[in-house]
Amino acid sequence: MDKYDVNSLQNIEVEDEGVEYVMIQTGNELYGIDIAYVDNIVRYQKITRIPKAQRFFKGVINLRGEIISVMSFRLKLGLSEIKETKSTRIIIVKPEAETQVGIVVDEIKEVINLKANDIDKGESSDSSDAKNSYVDGIGKYGDKLISLINIKNLIVERGTSNS
Repeated sequence: MDKYDVNSLQNIEVEDEGVEYVMIQTGNELYGIDIAYVDNIVRYQKITRIPKAQRFFKGVINLRGEIISVMSFRLKLGLSEIKETKSTRIIIVKPEAETQVGIVVDEIKEVINLKANDIDKGESSDSSDAKNSYVDGIGKYGDKLISLINIKNLIVERGTSNS
């Protein structure tokens, strides 16, 4: 007679794996982007501006022959834009099979792993608040709190103008 149920041990392993997030810093705040959506991280490069685009949309870049739309994470969250530094990066995310979007961020901190019990999904107090619709939950990593970004909600324009 087996002492342990094999299926329950496998389930424990799966639950324990957690999810990896790219932790970024914007101002004094920490944010996490599910690494499953991250296709590439590149140094900041010249962005070609597109006329009459939304304010948060910075333009396009040519990355290895592909034209990729680039948006500002700061502007999308309603923060003021700052000058690019040596730490500024463009995270290329791929939320859907064929779509790639670049997101300009202040700084990449590290890749972290959060388990289910490290994440507080919370309740969205006001779904009409743009910032709340971009956050899926709050991750606890040591003594740090990290807002976990819903990439699909972040890159989809909901008919509002940020100009």
